[in-house]
Amino acid sequence: MFCPHGRKKSPPGLLRRRLPPIAAAARTHGRVIKTGAAAAAAGVYIWNTILTSYARWSGLADAQKLFDEAPERDAVTWNSLIAAQVSHGAHDGAWELFAAMMSRGLAVDQYTCGSVLKSAAGAGDVHRGRQLHSVLVKAGLEGNVFAGSALLDMYSKCSLAEDASSIFSSMPVRNVVSWNAMISSRALAGDRSAALQLFKQMERKGVAPDEATFATILAILDQPAWHSLTSLLHAKVIKSGWALDTIVCNAAITAYAQCGSIGDSRRVFLEMATIRDLVSWNSMLAAYACDGLVGHALELFAEMLGLGVGQDVYTFTSVISSCFEEGPQHGHGHGRAVHGLAVKRGLAGRTPVSNALISMYIKSDHEGSIRDAVRSFDSMEKRDNVSWNSALTGLSQRGLGEEAMKFFCRMRRGCPEIDHYAFSAALRSCSDLAALELGQQVHALLVKSGSASNAFAASSLICMYSRSGAIDSARRSFDESSRDSSVTWNSIIFGYAQHGQARIALELFSLMQEREVKPDHITFVAILSACSHIGLVEEGRKILEAMVSVYGMELRMEHYACGVDLFGRAGRLHEAQKLISSMPFKPNAMVWKPLLGACRIHGDMELAARVAGQLLTLEPEEHSTYVLLSNIYAASGRWGERAMIQRTMREGRVSKVPGWSWIEVKNRVRAFNAEDRSHPEAEEIYQTLQELMQVIAMPDHDEDLDDAMNDLDPTLSQALPPLIQHDFQCCD
Repeated sequence: MFCPHGRKKSPPGLLRRRLPPIAAAARTHGRVIKTGAAAAAAGVYIWNTILTSYARWSGLADAQKLFDEAPERDAVTWNSLIAAQVSHGAHDGAWELFAAMMSRGLAVDQYTCGSVLKSAAGAGDVHRGRQLHSVLVKAGLEGNVFAGSALLDMYSKCSLAEDASSIFSSMPVRNVVSWNAMISSRALAGDRSAALQLFKQMERKGVAPDEATFATILAILDQPAWHSLTSLLHAKVIKSGWALDTIVCNAAITAYAQCGSIGDSRRVFLEMATIRDLVSWNSMLAAYACDGLVGHALELFAEMLGLGVGQDVYTFTSVISSCFEEGPQHGHGHGRAVHGLAVKRGLAGRTPVSNALISMYIKSDHEGSIRDAVRSFDSMEKRDNVSWNSALTGLSQRGLGEEAMKFFCRMRRGCPEIDHYAFSAALRSCSDLAALELGQQVHALLVKSGSASNAFAASSLICMYSRSGAIDSARRSFDESSRDSSVTWNSIIFGYAQHGQARIALELFSLMQEREVKPDHITFVAILSACSHIGLVEEGRKILEAMVSVYGMELRMEHYACGVDLFGRAGRLHEAQKLISSMPFKPNAMVWKPLLGACRIHGDMELAARVAGQLLTLEPEEHSTYVLLSNIYAASGRWGERAMIQRTMREGRVSKVPGWSWIEVKNRVRAFNAEDRSHPEAEEIYQTLQELMQVIAMPDHDEDLDDAMNDLDPTLSQALPPLIQHDFQCCD
């Protein structure tokens, strides 16, 4: 015989104190062994009581040992251990016990079926659930409200709403558990109206809702339009006497936050000061994080630490998310501090926390943040698709195309499933690198994976081909896509606009309207860019006006920037200024830069100086403004002003970033800087370029250019300065 947690005899004063549950069970177990009460008539009852206590407070192993040593077992003994297996998530063990119980000819009751059905629901095992349904019918328990409710719950959690409805309709008696299971079934299926209707029917039938009912209904009220209903339901919670129930209050915090009423969430949180658990703190923390109230989230987290409230994975996920929403200036420092605390708590390697850390570091523009993101990824205990995609997408969005493609190759070796998010990021990097051959390899992998029909993957594919100069391939990819989303239409319209084929872009916009595909704000950026490139000023003006009057869409910063570029390119600088003056918000550098470029083209020095002043105020360290203004002054012979600009750059330590380009030759990306002479054949290259420029400058240069190209030494066409040369072999 074993008796866990055995202890020496305690002083009499200590015996009168209330023992912890596990100690009390162990003491009872010891007395049973000592007195031989296990052999008495009431022994099975005592044995079952101890087994239940061990299962709850000591663990499954002790409960199993006690079960194995039991001199006598009845249905309650078996049911107790099966329930223990289920509560610990040991679903296979529960089913083995159930099978052993059946093989011994022991009768199953509603409690047996209830536990095993709960196991099937937890494991999502429909096959076993249906088997148990037949056992339940054979045992004559189909009319039992307890067994029927468990069966209903199983079908609900296995997403079999029709089966759940059939069971619910056939139940002769329904209790609150039955109604809750049916309401939960509809909620899980996303049928909010059906769940609310069931809630009303439940009350009309005289069944009082409990904490599970209110928590389920509050969970589906997740939009601002449902705020009034949330308030009414909260009032019913108070009237029904559940106002101080922790589960209901936690659900109310989340419901109010999702309805956009963070003040009500805070009020509920403060009112439950004496009944808060960790979920309460996490719910409030997540509410602040989702609402962008970074300061409040960090203050609440600090309050948790000060009060000694424990933290878990969800706590750190929310607070880390708050840090990367805070912005690069303070968020990085706070994020690193939270990261250190997560390491101290032993949670930094957990998948959700690591995913949040990767996103935080990727979004930070702090020096070394990319290294920190990769380090967080490498230190993970277990990676999921979110981990791989977060790191890959972050590298791609930061413009680190080479690193992103290397990571994609690593992902192919280590990630069990590459989805459309990963392919989209990889194709975006290929387009940034203008690596056509590499993009074609990724395209082949995309088709092979079966994700080519995804709108976002198709959009990235179109973008890759168009930015790599293969507009015909981009069009083929567009024609092969589903074309039922604005995402793919936007990409092909942008592609034609960037290739100077604005007429085709406008034709596609008309076709998009004929197909009744709803345009979004990106669509209008593409169309306005197309109009700007070929000087369709009036068409562009009409589109700007139609955005508000026809499509009911408010103009964003990028639309105003496109409008300024449209008028500026056409020399209508006054109209560009008028458009800026009409903006309902303060223009940023995106709006001022095209106007400064237009001033350079059309020689308006006074306006250029004013616009440059705005830009230098907004972005004092941006070199392009200084360079452009310096060139404007040089073109007009105002050398004094040009010298002043250059002196300002020196004093402010603003340096011009040299331009660089890259091309792909034989699956190698070769990059070179402006005026680069590092290549051993640089003199021959520049001599050839000079000859080509002379031919281009001739009045009838097309024919001469063809002759010149034919006379070129073929080795020179590939002789580019190899500052960057990498192979990216993606396909086997």
